[in-house]
Amino acid sequence: MDEATTNVPQTIGDGGENGGAHVVGEREAGRGPACEPVHEPTCEPTREPEHRTGHGTARGGDAGFVPSPADTPVASAPDDARIVLSPADAPVADVPARMFGSFVEHVGRCVYGGIYEPDHPEADEDGFRRDVLDLVRELGVTCVRYPGGNFVSNYDWKDGIGPRENRPVRRDLAWHQTETNEMGIDDFHRWSRKAGTEIMLAVNMGTRGMADALEELEYVNGAPGTAWADRRVANGIPEPMGVSMWCIGNEMDGPWQVGHMSPEEYADAVEKTAHAMKLAESGLELVACGSSSAHMPTFVRWERTVLTRAYEHIDFVSCHAYYYERGARSMQDYLASSEDMIRFIATVAACADDAREANHGDKDIALSFDEWGVWYSDVWNRQEAQWKAAASQGLHCEPWPKAPHLLEDIYTVADAVVEGSLMITLLKHCDRVRSASRAQLVNVIAPIMAQEGGPAWRQTTFYPFAEAARHARGVAYAPYVESPRVRTEAFGEVDALDAVVTWDEKSRSGLLLCVNRDVAQAHAVRVDLSGLPGALDEGVRVRRAVMLHDEDPHRRNTAERPMEVTPFEPSVRACGDGSFACDMPAVSWMAVEFAL
Repeated sequence: MDEATTNVPQTIGDGGENGGAHVVGEREAGRGPACEPVHEPTCEPTREPEHRTGHGTARGGDAGFVPSPADTPVASAPDDARIVLSPADAPVADVPARMFGSFVEHVGRCVYGGIYEPDHPEADEDGFRRDVLDLVRELGVTCVRYPGGNFVSNYDWKDGIGPRENRPVRRDLAWHQTETNEMGIDDFHRWSRKAGTEIMLAVNMGTRGMADALEELEYVNGAPGTAWADRRVANGIPEPMGVSMWCIGNEMDGPWQVGHMSPEEYADAVEKTAHAMKLAESGLELVACGSSSAHMPTFVRWERTVLTRAYEHIDFVSCHAYYYERGARSMQDYLASSEDMIRFIATVAACADDAREANHGDKDIALSFDEWGVWYSDVWNRQEAQWKAAASQGLHCEPWPKAPHLLEDIYTVADAVVEGSLMITLLKHCDRVRSASRAQLVNVIAPIMAQEGGPAWRQTTFYPFAEAARHARGVAYAPYVESPRVRTEAFGEVDALDAVVTWDEKSRSGLLLCVNRDVAQAHAVRVDLSGLPGALDEGVRVRRAVMLHDEDPHRRNTAERPMEVTPFEPSVRACGDGSFACDMPAVSWMAVEFAL
């Protein structure tokens, strides 16, 4: 993870105005019976958005938002939109549990002061914060990538095992901080068991390589009776940890990465390392590093070179993409960031298919989108530039800080809507994206914030992730979306609305996730789920609906006002024939749980 990994929305491959649903004009006739309210709010929402004139007022130091001319939507009137799932629609794929992963790196206060703070009033017997664990469970995280990130490329996993008093203190070259090694794989295994999460483990390909990866694999997964497995047993973990998913390095194309490589160098290294690891344990699921972002000069060539060479032994290729408003050409472009992700997925999937054909293979290499989300990377870029300028003047022998405040971005309503939109995109492509990790988990570009010695609280981005993670089950459908269009500089005209539907046949229940990416216009949307088996006969019952929106899209939660932005219950109206309707304000996200 570095400044170069931040995706300013761009065109990957062919640009121009991409295809999609046409613009809806006048209200169409013959859409079925009029809608009746079925899900009016039954209780007071946690916090209703305030109704103010204009586009928001300044609050908490944030300037009120006023659209620029580039933000003006194509449609100026509130046209109707439709989301339709027809009987002919086949599911994209099953929803993989790993789609709702996260990322814990030894950077800033993600680990120390985040998940681990032994002196905190909420600390348990292992030093883990119970309040943070509670929020991680509420978030619904299924799998956590550890320990990096850039950190892993200069990390010796052996430093983090055994009694804490015997562990060495090291310097971390990635983030220029002091690593005490109070947390290591032993401790993270214990934390993961308490959190109920799977571990995705990354190995150091920067300074250590294949031999070290094999020793770590033996320590983590080996049956007692060999040297490294017995060391684990002696350290208090008698049973193998059972880690099946391993990342072979991190962002090895990036010049910021310790030990970075050319495509050919990494292809050789990952092929040999993956081959050896599968000789030790054939059931592993191995992730090769993809490009650090779609902006890298070797993007596509890297994927083709690496995947073709290592095809036989790898199962996933990583994708990383970050977005932020100031990195986009306008607020409207920022809200459409998922268009960039769609093209990123398509490009990498095509490279994986080319590698399969070149090897005359029959397996598809899946995508592991193991870093994604909103990151204000321009703030980090300024901090790093200042540090480099100071460091360039003579020698510096002062100690490096422990757990400094780094990358502690505080997110807005618009950021949450963008992340909700990105999750919709990931689910609509779950045939190729089989694992994803929203980066990161606590304090560092995170949905959970934790104060030293104080409370933990939810950022705006917490809510869209949690709804998907806790309720998206079964299979995913990419419904037909008929929507007004909005104009962007980077992507041409795009649909204002986007949506995904998941359906669990066993429980006969499903989830609709929907987003209005229009910067200024509300849209009335009708959702037709009559294509689901039994929907016309049994009818669709809305169990619960939540929406995230505010008149000021820059409103955010803070430590002082942690409940400033929370989801509220929108009005949902039954329309008959397996349909329901609701209104989507500008810059809004919504989840609807339904059943037949």
